[in-house]
Amino acid sequence: GSAMRTPHVQGGFAEHLICRAENAVPLTTGSNPSAGAFAEPLAVTLHAVAQAPVYGSRVLIMGAGPIGTLLVLAARFAGAREIVVTDVQDKPLDYAAKAGADRTINVARHADGMNVYAAGKGYFDVIFEAAGQGATVASALHFIKPRSTLVTVGQGATAELSVSMIVTKEIALKGSFRFDTEFALAVDLIGSGSIDVAPLLSNTLPLAEARKAFELASDKSQSMKVQIAFD
Repeated sequence: GSAMRTPHVQGGFAEHLICRAENAVPLTTGSNPSAGAFAEPLAVTLHAVAQAPVYGSRVLIMGAGPIGTLLVLAARFAGAREIVVTDVQDKPLDYAAKAGADRTINVARHADGMNVYAAGKGYFDVIFEAAGQGATVASALHFIKPRSTLVTVGQGATAELSVSMIVTKEIALKGSFRFDTEFALAVDLIGSGSIDVAPLLSNTLPLAEARKAFELASDKSQSMKVQIAFD
């Protein structure tokens, strides 16, 4: 479903769903439907990773929500050499560490933790902005090496950027929106076990507790990915 269109496109809570056959991707035989539900957000991150030369690169992921944390898995699968993740809360960073981040930094409590990466002309070959904050996009310019790639995945922010830094460091600034063929790839990677999304599932609640599930999902200090079980 999507609330970005008018009229809205109904999602999985609708009583009936209509899906074109060409848009249906079957789960791998024996796949866990709970893991399969990660296919859409994982596809978003696979699409984002395809926007930059991740293989062998030092990668910074700014924002450790579900997309940011899945970016850890996608970047590692794509061959990232080193992955650092930042956020303003500890709980999401715990999940990022479980996903395989080499280092996590709570920039709200340790603002100076990023100083080492701003030294010289920057440190990272690829940066993914997954927080959707203008200030985060702007700060990324200090941490990125010359002739490297900054991919913005988070939406809704208005950023004031240093054009001088973009020009003099010859930064490639790219946007990444949703996915294309990556959805089928995400299903295959989850089904084959090539990417394990299980550590990111924080809560599973019955339909009778749907309201609580939404409350948990909106609180990053308590959850990462919340699912409702229709038993």
